[in-house]
Amino acid sequence: MHNKPINMKLKDLQKAEFWIATILFLIVLVTLISNTSNHNDDGNHFAFIRNKISYSYFYNYFLPNFFKTSVIYFSFLLLNFIAIPAILKKHRTVQYYSLIVILIAAVGITMGVGRTYTHTYEFENYKTLQQAYNRMFFDGFGYAIWLIITISIYCSLKTYLVYLVETRVDNAKVRSLIKTDLMVGIAFWFAGLILWITTNSSSQIWVLWSLVLGAAIGIFIYSVYYLLPQKYQQHIKFINFFVQILSVSLLLAIPMSFIALFSFGANPETIFIILLFHLPAQLFVTAPLAWFLYKNRLEQRKEITSLKTELGKSDANLNFLKSQINPHFLFNALNTLYGTALQENAERTGEGIQKLGDMMRFMLHENMQDKIALIREVEYLNNYIALQKLRTSQSADIKIETVIEEQFNHELITPMLLIPFVENAFKHGISLSRPSYIKIVLQTKNDILFFDVSNSVYTKSDHDPEKLKSGIGLENVKRRLALLYPEKHELIVRETVNEFFVHLTLQL
Repeated sequence: MHNKPINMKLKDLQKAEFWIATILFLIVLVTLISNTSNHNDDGNHFAFIRNKISYSYFYNYFLPNFFKTSVIYFSFLLLNFIAIPAILKKHRTVQYYSLIVILIAAVGITMGVGRTYTHTYEFENYKTLQQAYNRMFFDGFGYAIWLIITISIYCSLKTYLVYLVETRVDNAKVRSLIKTDLMVGIAFWFAGLILWITTNSSSQIWVLWSLVLGAAIGIFIYSVYYLLPQKYQQHIKFINFFVQILSVSLLLAIPMSFIALFSFGANPETIFIILLFHLPAQLFVTAPLAWFLYKNRLEQRKEITSLKTELGKSDANLNFLKSQINPHFLFNALNTLYGTALQENAERTGEGIQKLGDMMRFMLHENMQDKIALIREVEYLNNYIALQKLRTSQSADIKIETVIEEQFNHELITPMLLIPFVENAFKHGISLSRPSYIKIVLQTKNDILFFDVSNSVYTKSDHDPEKLKSGIGLENVKRRLALLYPEKHELIVRETVNEFFVHLTLQL
C-alpha cells in the first residue's frame, strides 16, 4: 500500500529531471544564438586573429557548441531514463552496453570534430596535421568517456540511495520524504554540474560545486531526519542548532580539503577556498532551510493529526445522533398505527402498515448513506405525513396543509434532515380535542432548498406524558446541520403564544 505514493514521487522526480535538463539546454541555445548575433565568444576569435586564420562566428563558434550542447543533452536523456536503469535492473544488458559504446563513439567524434573548428589555431602547434587531429579527437573521446561516467555515477547514486532508504528506514512516510529530499538535492547538483560543463567552466569549479552541495545534502538529511527529531523534543533553540551544524561543517571540511588537494594540486590555498564557500553555504543556507522545513512539516503533521481527531469525533457524534433519531420516528409511527387500528377498519390499517414499511426500508437502506437524492427524502416525508393524516382524519378541527414540490433535478441531501421539523409539528401542534393546524412548504430554486413548517401551539394537560419531555429531534437536527452544512444553511425558529414556526434555507 505504501509503494504507490513513493513511485509517484519518483515519477515526479523524473519529470523534474527532464524539464530541468530541457530548460538548461534551451538556455544554452538561446545564449549561443545571442552571443553569435553579438559577436561574443568569450574572446576565442582573438586566438584566430593572432595566428592570422580566418574566423566565422557561425562555423567556429555557434555550430560546434550547438552540437556539443545537443550531444550532452541527448546523452543524459538516453543514459538517465533508458540505458543505466535497464543495466541496473539487469535487463538486456548486452544491448545497452553496446548502446553505451556507440554513444561514446558518437559523442567522441562530435566533440573531436567540434574542437577542430573551435581550436583551429592550435594546428600550428603540431608538427603534422595528423598529430593535431589525433590530439583533438583523443580529447574528444576522453571528454565523452568522462561524460558517460559522470551520468552513470549520478544514476547509480540515485538507485543506491533509494535502496539504502528502503532498507534502513521502517516508516514508509519517512522513506518517501527522504527519497524526495535526496532526489531534489541530487537533481539540483546535477543541473548545476551540467550548467558548468556547457559553459566551459574550469574543472575546479565542478569539483567545488560537487563537494559543497554534496555536504549540504548530507547535512540537510542528517538535520531533518536525525538531529532535529531528537533535539526538538528538548525545546532546542536555533542558536544551539546553528552551533551543532557549525561543528559538523568543520568536521566535513577535513575530508573535503583532502579531496580538493588531490583534485587541484598540493596548494595550501585550496583549504582556504573550500572553507570560503563551504562554511557560509552550510551555516546561512542549509541550516536555516533545514530548520524551517522541519518546523513547517511538524506543524503540518500536528494539523493533520488534529483534523483526523476532530473528524473522528464528528463522525462518532453523527452516528450517535442518527442512532437516536431512528428509534424516535419508529415509535411515533407505531403509536400512530396503534391509534388508527383502534378507530378504523383493517383497510386503513393496511395502508398505514404499507407506508410504515416504506419508511422502514428507507431507514434501513438509505438512512446510513452520507447523501441521498432529495426526491427520496421527500417520499419519506410524504409517507410520514400520510400516516399522521390517517390518525387525524376523523377530526374536522385539524387542518393539515402541504405545498411540497414534486419535480426535482438531481439534488442531494443528508437523509433524515427534514423529518424532525415535521415530526415536532405533529407531536406538539396537534390536539384531537382542540382546533389546530399544520402547514408545510418545501421548494427548491437554483440548488437552494426552502423549507417552512408552522403549527398551532397549545398547552398540554397535566396528565399528558409528553408534557415534561423536551424531545431530542430539533436539537439533533441543529447539531447535524452545524456538522454537515457549516455556513451553508440558515435556520430560523420562532415561537409565539399561538404558533411555532421553522424556516430552513439549505444550499444543496
